[in-house]
Amino acid sequence: HSIEHAAVVFDEGEEDTFRKEMYEDYKANRDPPPDELLENIPYIKEIVKGLDIPVLEVPGVEADDVIGTLARQAEGDGADVVIVSPDKDFKQLLSDKVSIYKPAKGDQDFEIKTGETFREEYGLDPAQFVDMLALMGDSSDNVPGVYGIGEKTAQKLLREHHSVENLIDHADDLSGKRARDGMQEHAEEARLSKRLVRIRTELDVGLEWHQLRREEPDEQKLTALFQELEFESLADRLDLDGGTQPDASEDEDEDLAFDFGPYEEVQELDPDAVDYNVVETEEELRAFADRLDEQSRYAIDTEASSKEPMYADLVGLSFSADAETATYVPTPLPDETPTDAVLDVLGPVLEQETKKAGHNLKYDLLLLKQHGVDVAGPLFDTMVAHYLVAPEQNHNLGDVARSVLNYKMVPISELIGDDTDRDSMREVDVEEAAPYACEDADIALRLADDLKAQLDESNVLDIAHDIEFPLVHVLAAMEHTGITLDTDVLDEISTGLEDRLNEIEEDIFELAGEEFNINSPQQLAEILFEKLDLPVVTKTPTGKPSTKESVLQELSTEHDIPGLVLDWRSTYKLKSTYLDSLGELVNPETGRLHTSFNQTRTATGRLSSSDPNLQNIPIRTELGRQIRRAFVPAEDWTLLTADYAQIELRILASMSGDEAMQETFRKDGDIHTDAASRVYDIDPDEVTPDQRSKAKEVNYGIPYGISPWGLAQRMRMPVDEAQDIIKQYRKSYPGVSRLLNELVEKAQEKGYAETLLGRRRYLPNIDSSNSNERSAAERVAVNMPIQGTQADMIKIAMNRIHERLADEDWATQMLLQVHDELVFEVPPDEVSEVQSMINQEMKDALPLDDVPVVVDIDGGAHWLDAH
Repeated sequence: HSIEHAAVVFDEGEEDTFRKEMYEDYKANRDPPPDELLENIPYIKEIVKGLDIPVLEVPGVEADDVIGTLARQAEGDGADVVIVSPDKDFKQLLSDKVSIYKPAKGDQDFEIKTGETFREEYGLDPAQFVDMLALMGDSSDNVPGVYGIGEKTAQKLLREHHSVENLIDHADDLSGKRARDGMQEHAEEARLSKRLVRIRTELDVGLEWHQLRREEPDEQKLTALFQELEFESLADRLDLDGGTQPDASEDEDEDLAFDFGPYEEVQELDPDAVDYNVVETEEELRAFADRLDEQSRYAIDTEASSKEPMYADLVGLSFSADAETATYVPTPLPDETPTDAVLDVLGPVLEQETKKAGHNLKYDLLLLKQHGVDVAGPLFDTMVAHYLVAPEQNHNLGDVARSVLNYKMVPISELIGDDTDRDSMREVDVEEAAPYACEDADIALRLADDLKAQLDESNVLDIAHDIEFPLVHVLAAMEHTGITLDTDVLDEISTGLEDRLNEIEEDIFELAGEEFNINSPQQLAEILFEKLDLPVVTKTPTGKPSTKESVLQELSTEHDIPGLVLDWRSTYKLKSTYLDSLGELVNPETGRLHTSFNQTRTATGRLSSSDPNLQNIPIRTELGRQIRRAFVPAEDWTLLTADYAQIELRILASMSGDEAMQETFRKDGDIHTDAASRVYDIDPDEVTPDQRSKAKEVNYGIPYGISPWGLAQRMRMPVDEAQDIIKQYRKSYPGVSRLLNELVEKAQEKGYAETLLGRRRYLPNIDSSNSNERSAAERVAVNMPIQGTQADMIKIAMNRIHERLADEDWATQMLLQVHDELVFEVPPDEVSEVQSMINQEMKDALPLDDVPVVVDIDGGAHWLDAH
């Protein structure tokens, strides 16, 4: 394509969109974007600007609607339009003039979607995709849809009845009971869903498409950016020194060409250049196992029937001890030697202390553990290694191979998925699976060598070998063990919340004098602003009175209904998000909940978790805390929790050298009362609960750059009072103020922030001319060393505790890590000794200068009881 006009569109993000006002739970199930993404978006914008591509953001309007409006403008003027996005919602815009380019990702190649390909795929017109989504719903955006109608049923109904509106009008005539009942009972949800998923194409976005003309890239700006970011391969791919650019039409297989210049030649699998083998008989297996046992290190990869290791069958194993050489062991073998017999031979070899490399080894360890093999030995996980040296990039094997080795791997989509008639690796012939599997092990081995050098160059090799790689063993064991969930308790709490919701509804309806849909912003606005005549605080982008949370909080002093609505919303979310869904995650075979711990997703080094996200289970409200009652130990055992006490403030005191703060911790004093007494210049015994709460907010807010306005919002106080409190705090703890300034200066000098042990977080915007970007980077420069040091500390403790539990043959098991807390399952006869051991290892994991590390440990019959 010859690109004459282009734009990159971002969500502005500061205001609620009309969809959020229309449906309060729109996108409510989404986790907030990770810090590392938010941190890198300004850089992405600068690169795009360097390419002289316009960057667009429209307040209160989602990027989809801006793109839709501009696409229809250009189409109407006869231009050919390409939308570059993986978002399926854009299919509704497809036409003879509008196509979609879905970028390649990992091992999936790019795709081109057109109006014609859409009709072939669905048997519908692209405009009907809105109706299709309205019927199906969209879990990613929390669009409800019509219960009981999936993709195939939606297509069939729309071929016959054309639209959602027509289906509603003829609901009684539908032949299928599920579809008929669904359309009769959920007509309103269908109408709402259609409004939510329809991309707006008629908005005033402040400009016309023909104004989005591309000019020549700013080579000086791009060169500076790429040098700063160390994007060496991308700089090579761009002809920044004025070289000639090839005609995109010369290579039809090239990804969508933006005239960026020549690409390096990418390596791909050449069967004639590698030595890949398949073990076919038991005799060959035993000979191979003997050879493998003689190696000092090798790479391993597994093939399985599912992405979920706790549910998957083992399909095969691949090994590589030398570059461009690998062996695939299918399970069962082609000679019908069963999987168990294969693992009887390979298991003892894998359980030796031989060094092992691999990519995302936690998956392989979990899968093999499910099949009775406990993989042992030092690990080199190339996914974790790449995360340490390039946290801003993707870490799947295909992306890492392309980035580090300039190698394009065989995509899994060639073996299984929509473009094949196979859903699982179990259905793939051994001859076809072997090259793919061998390549995984071979590339992992090659990556290990390259990434080791990069780890060393970045001074994080010790963090990799001493903390992150051993932690892979620990997390695999924790995930495999899981935790028992008492679903009766969840049902009990859920029933109680249902009653509570009904009570709140009755109170609201009584005060309003009528019944209405509390979940409808429009109906709620009519009650608040028309019937009750409450003041309109702010309006939505479409000009309607807003009913978002901050508005209701402000109005709660004027009338009882806004406060009750807030109570109803929080209760409803707690019930739907946690109580009604946690039980579905229990593994039916183990009877336990097996959360996934994510080692490569946060920029600070902290762990996160998913399925469920344990960090998001609320603990500040009484209702939220009650959920912890459902997390219980094995019968007659104790659930033990060990929590670092105020650890981030202790790290702050140690790093700052502030005598006043250090002295409070040494005397085991209350740091929040101490701060309040200093800020308000009163004796500690005169501090009121309100004063202590305000001081606590400052204590925890200072490392995150809390502003007077932010403190005022949180504590509902005047801004000038908040400003005085922060000013007095800085005077009271001069060491803290000095540290904050020093951390910013160091980041400006080095271009990154680092923990006490040297874990890095790069800050490209620390010297930005944009004050907002610079301020955000400065806040990260202050909080990353503190948060990251805490992450290092608890990971070291986890490694040491795991090792001692195994070496000393304890029955106790480590189950969970949440924030600053570890959760264990302990038999009665081990409680006292294990508690002492855990306390010691956590305190000694990373000693702090001049400040004691304190661990609060307690046990109980459930998680809440252990606090």
